Amino acid sequence: MSPKEFAARRRALMQQMDGGIAIVPTNPHHLRNRDTEFPFRPDSDFQYLTGFAEPEAVAVLIPGRPQGEYILFCRERDPAKETWTGRRAGPEGAREHFGADDAFPIADLDDIMPGLLENRGKVFYSLGAHGEFDQRVLGWVNSLRSKSRAGVHVPSEFVDLGHLLHDLRLFKSAAEMKVMRRAADISAAAHCRAMRVCRPGMWEYQIEAELRHEFIREGARLPAYEPIVGGGANGCILHYVENNARLNDGELLLIDAGCELDCYAADITRTFPINGRFSPEQKALYEIVLDAQYAAIDKVRPGNHWNEPHEAAVEVLTAGLLRLGILKGELKQLIEEGAYRPMYMHRTGHWLGMDVHDVGEYKLGDAWRVFEPGMVTTVEPGLYIAAGTPGVAKKWWNIGIRIEDNVLVTRRGHEITTGGVPKTVADIEALMAAA
Repeated sequence: MSPKEFAARRRALMQQMDGGIAIVPTNPHHLRNRDTEFPFRPDSDFQYLTGFAEPEAVAVLIPGRPQGEYILFCRERDPAKETWTGRRAGPEGAREHFGADDAFPIADLDDIMPGLLENRGKVFYSLGAHGEFDQRVLGWVNSLRSKSRAGVHVPSEFVDLGHLLHDLRLFKSAAEMKVMRRAADISAAAHCRAMRVCRPGMWEYQIEAELRHEFIREGARLPAYEPIVGGGANGCILHYVENNARLNDGELLLIDAGCELDCYAADITRTFPINGRFSPEQKALYEIVLDAQYAAIDKVRPGNHWNEPHEAAVEVLTAGLLRLGILKGELKQLIEEGAYRPMYMHRTGHWLGMDVHDVGEYKLGDAWRVFEPGMVTTVEPGLYIAAGTPGVAKKWWNIGIRIEDNVLVTRRGHEITTGGVPKTVADIEALMAAA
């Protein structure tokens, strides 16, 4: 993404700040075990505003500051350390390549920040997101309070930065959607690859390996979340990530997996028969879920509110379960009572972007938020009938089904960005048979 994109985001945020100062730290390295670290991933808010993918950095935005509104604190260049742990931009690189008006060594942060806070009425900061860093921010403010008798003005208000920034992140730019479409394409190819190679007797982790291979082969070094590869009964566990069971003939495989590309996520779920052919019971339930997804996606359009896709999915799922005799009663009453909940216990979607469950309010006040162009949501209805589900015949047990796509709200309706993976019974069976 170009430096102009990040500069535009900073300007948009500062236009809403009404003066004050914003402080945005990134994530630190996290220890995995002993002297081994987890792969570094920048804080999403920090990355959104800076594009600076190094740890030990803090962005500061000060609207109207004559010397420059964007300050970046980062690690200094150190040839000896860079030999071990990789290249650093340093303060000069922060100015030259990342658009910082001013840049200082991160070691000078505690010395410089109190002066930057002086005479700023508001501090825009996400308290609680970075526990240890919170104490440093409060320490800077307290150090200024001790000088108040000397005429130093201390910030009088803390404002949650997320209130402004997360609303900006909710609406995706053309540049963001270019990356998200590519992440969707890579993830779709990985799901197709999994369908082609799947055979009875394989292990869930072997399918996971195929997914990760496709991600990395196309330049997406990490998944956006730990892949869910659940065969048979494991498909009824919503966040199953052990991925260590054998895949059995006659059962379904549920895969929920997406890559992360340039800090943007894809999120796709497909469910298919391990042996390539749906049984009558599997097909009956699968087509209910697919119809529910179609109905929900149709509700993703400008002017409709956030809960309409969920309401549409619930109605189709409940009617389908009623038609199969799994539920008994009158449709409207079953929906009101939530009779479907033992078999469909989650919502139908979530915002998607730099985070898999991305930022952005679902309600404004007491009202569901209305869809607007630029928003991206998942649509993912499902049915999960675990063994022993009360009142359900044994022939339906251990069938877990979820179908998930990523949907962009457009001016005239919506765009499904993950359409590269088949999801009808006929198309899935044809792809697997051709392999």
